[in-house]
Amino acid sequence: MSDTNIPKSKLYTRTGDKGVSSLYTGSRVSKAHIIFEALGAVDELNSAIGIAHLYCQTANNGLAEHLEEIQCRLFEIGSCVATPPDSASEEKAAATRFDGAWVDCLEKEIDVLDSQLPPLRNFILPSGGSSGVFLHQCRSICRRAERNLVTLSETSHADTYVLRYVNRLSDYFFAAARFAAQHDKHPETIFRSGKKVAQE
Repeated sequence: MSDTNIPKSKLYTRTGDKGVSSLYTGSRVSKAHIIFEALGAVDELNSAIGIAHLYCQTANNGLAEHLEEIQCRLFEIGSCVATPPDSASEEKAAATRFDGAWVDCLEKEIDVLDSQLPPLRNFILPSGGSSGVFLHQCRSICRRAERNLVTLSETSHADTYVLRYVNRLSDYFFAAARFAAQHDKHPETIFRSGKKVAQE
């Protein structure tokens, strides 16, 4: 097949070649805008969850299904963030509004996981086998996404439930990482103070 017979892919549009991109509202915004920092961090988190999901699925630790649900919620958060209410039609704002009930669902999941874990008496390092380590990485990326969203909220409207959900989500990843370590029989690594090491 010659190159002239290959249809143009829809993956590229060339419309962002000058450093601007479109929001769901149709507004054209610089890719350096904080809104794209927030969207990029949420997208990066979703990709990291994909890796954690793979390891959790292999370990059969019961977390994979809920991780997939979280990935879907992050897509909805992306849609919400990409639809600033000050430039969105009422119809688009309603279509992308984040459901606050998901915050309650996430809190219940945290409660379930935490109830099965021993009390935390020391700081722990990101550890606990492949599943646990990647869930800790998700926690760290989630914190960055939250910081980006908070920065966005200081200059523009940010959905209250989105902020609550992402704040709670990092707690979920911490509980999930500990749960995965326990299930996979990988001991957590306890933080050791440099002062104590120096005294030994």
